[in-house]
Amino acid sequence: MASSAEMRMKMKGEEIYEQFKEVIANFASCMDDYLYVYDMKQDRYYISERALGRFHISDNEFHSVNEILKNFVHQEDFPMLSEDLDKMAKGEKEYHNLQYRWLGKKGESIWINCRGKIIRDEMDMPAFMIGCINEIGKRQKADNISGLLGEAAFQKQLEEFQGNCPDGFLLRIGIDDFRDINEKFGSEYGDFVLRSIASCIEECIAPEQNAYRMSGDEFVVFDFHGGSSEKADELYHCIRTAVDRVIEEHHYEAVYTISSGIVMNQHIHHLGYLGLTKISQFALSQAKSQGKNQSYIFRGEDYTSFLRKRRILRALRESVENDFAGFDLFFQPIVHADSERLYAAESLLRFWLSPEEIVSPVEFVPILEESGLIIPVGKWILRTAFSMCQACQKQYPDFKISVNLSYIQILKSPIFEEIMSGIGDEVLRPSSVIVELTESGYLENSPSIQNVWDKLKEKGVNIALDDFGTGYSNLQSIGSTMPNIVKIDRSFTVKALNNDYENRLMRHVIQMVHSIGLQTCVEGVETEEELAKVVEMGADFIQGFYYSRPCSRQEFLGKYLA
Repeated sequence: MASSAEMRMKMKGEEIYEQFKEVIANFASCMDDYLYVYDMKQDRYYISERALGRFHISDNEFHSVNEILKNFVHQEDFPMLSEDLDKMAKGEKEYHNLQYRWLGKKGESIWINCRGKIIRDEMDMPAFMIGCINEIGKRQKADNISGLLGEAAFQKQLEEFQGNCPDGFLLRIGIDDFRDINEKFGSEYGDFVLRSIASCIEECIAPEQNAYRMSGDEFVVFDFHGGSSEKADELYHCIRTAVDRVIEEHHYEAVYTISSGIVMNQHIHHLGYLGLTKISQFALSQAKSQGKNQSYIFRGEDYTSFLRKRRILRALRESVENDFAGFDLFFQPIVHADSERLYAAESLLRFWLSPEEIVSPVEFVPILEESGLIIPVGKWILRTAFSMCQACQKQYPDFKISVNLSYIQILKSPIFEEIMSGIGDEVLRPSSVIVELTESGYLENSPSIQNVWDKLKEKGVNIALDDFGTGYSNLQSIGSTMPNIVKIDRSFTVKALNNDYENRLMRHVIQMVHSIGLQTCVEGVETEEELAKVVEMGADFIQGFYYSRPCSRQEFLGKYLA
């Protein structure tokens, strides 16, 4: 049986434990951190009740502490915690101070700093550990650099509206090329710029407008009282003028600008914090992409277009990773104008966003180029096109295959080696390949592209200058590139078929091309009447719907090899 002294100590320990619980319950509502008491003798634990809404624990008071801790302490961190608690229980340590991970309600990792102090009993043995747990990964509510409230405070403000924001606007401001300032002048000067812009914002905002420092170089002004888009733009220009004044006062030591994205109330209603963050960041990005040092007012149709572009990019990436599933290569015949014999086929890339939706090349090819995916896709096109050429040459020995190159491929990949390697793999003659590049691409990148052109022509590969007759037309480009074929765009052809002046101009172009030993291919011929007029002008080759729309490999082979 326990002695009376032990009973008194147990009763006193029970009283102390209850007192600790009462103190924790009273103070918990006044702080963001979590208070706790660990009764080491009775092996029980009590933590602020609000921890139940944050961590993966079923009750804020429990026994068999070590076993229960295993349920919500990250498994990699538990051995470290268990060892430290064991030392505390043995009296080897007086203070507990560990940074480790607890599991949240959804099983996510939450970094905490757990601190505690040992309270000893009358026998000088460890009896209780009392302390505080705070989340060290949590964003601060205020920013000491700018002196403004921080992103966490902004989020809390929005949550108070419960998705029903008052009339007004949100102005998201970003410093253009802020990284350059930090790299050139150092982070201390960067902090000075942040403080200066924060001061300019506070100088310009009205009493009903709140300003917050977001992550990095961004700020937000939230208007709660019916501000219009005009008022938002005026505010941006007021801040921009104030920033220019600061730069002038510091004798142009560093020159920088700000851009802003404006989101009006009708787009804010019923959006949560994450949704509002996405569209406001989109609006700011639009302002920067349009030249910086300006503002952009959010438009739903622009955002819809952005989301579609992002969806297409994601699908393109998945397709490349999945052995190019979703891509297809179609072929359109090119025929001799005089005899209508099959001369070649142009390879045309197609992409299926879903089994029901094919995306126009006008839409997805620029995305391939911007993302760099044109490099792997371009290799796939070469392999597929050269394989098609080999199949067609079984019946048409002189058949040629035409492939379009992006100037991105020429600038950023060893395209010459890839073409020659593909020709070798399929045992083709170099003269069986026609390489096309739009004239616009040539004019923008002539030195690099000319080098590739020269090496390909030296090996016997045919070169075609595509889209001649569009807005980039320049007769000088024909002379400098000396392609084998000049492809005349349908837009030029249509004008020539319906206008005497344009008709004479096109005839002279064809004659001029012939006079320097080159050939012409007229694109976009759709009717028998158009065909007769183009042939009469002296074109060498014809391409267009009159003979065939672009079709699959199987359909093409069925038409011409059957």
